[in-house]
Amino acid sequence: MEYYTILAIPILVCTTWLFTANLSRTSHPNFTNKSIVLLIAHPDDEAMFFSPTLLALTAPESGNHVKILCFSNGNADGLGQVREKELILSGQMLGLKSKDDVMVLDSPDFVDGMNTEWQVEKVADVLGLAFSSQQKKKSRQSDEAPTATIDVLVTFDSSGVSSHPNHVALYHGAREWLNGRIMKGKRGWRCPVEFHTLTSVSIWRKYISFLDTPITMLLGFHSGLKESRRQDKVGDRRQALFVSDISQWRQGQKAMTRAHKSQMRWFRWGWITVGRYMVVNDLKREFI
Repeated sequence: MEYYTILAIPILVCTTWLFTANLSRTSHPNFTNKSIVLLIAHPDDEAMFFSPTLLALTAPESGNHVKILCFSNGNADGLGQVREKELILSGQMLGLKSKDDVMVLDSPDFVDGMNTEWQVEKVADVLGLAFSSQQKKKSRQSDEAPTATIDVLVTFDSSGVSSHPNHVALYHGAREWLNGRIMKGKRGWRCPVEFHTLTSVSIWRKYISFLDTPITMLLGFHSGLKESRRQDKVGDRRQALFVSDISQWRQGQKAMTRAHKSQMRWFRWGWITVGRYMVVNDLKREFI
């Protein structure tokens, strides 16, 4: 009996993984026919952290137009131009329609580095110039609906997944753009941009690959129950789950090994093999 139980556990986990991957493809009506921007700090963030999200949102049947805005070219080792090209190739491997859908900044304000603090206001300024239609107007009337040129913004959460200060700065910069710029003086209006952030998890969950799928499902279900009881945002879904199946998982790995060749150190081989973010992305919608 114990023998069969031991055999049943991995079978159950794998079945749950593949079932969830299939279910996640059709369970997100809020992510269809949208203009979506993925906000990242460095070339390879899109593959190492967001590949399940990109593969889901760029699916042809979704009708979405997805772009990547990368705030640095990762020039810490003098490979900035190389890494820009790698990012473009990776983006296309993960479903982007054109190389023009990848935007990379090369600015002294956003230098790649664990010891480099990016100013939140400058991040917000860049987002404003890129995506705020109202920012081009000389005046803003409080009775005018807030507008933007995109529908959805996706980035890291306040912990940045890896606690990288550049990741964290993007989160706070995005909130400043949405809350302090677009929605300033617009009380009563709905924010025109949906803001979704990638959930940071504990270190032991980061390295259990697809085994984290049932854990994420259960935690999401529990959180969903609490939100439904509060009924603070009726009709709005706070969470989205994107799970890659085996072929999509392999596609995410290839985006690293074939596109980001300059970055393939030993520890990144480990990450793309057992990292849960290569398989599972759970996004939280943050209301502005």
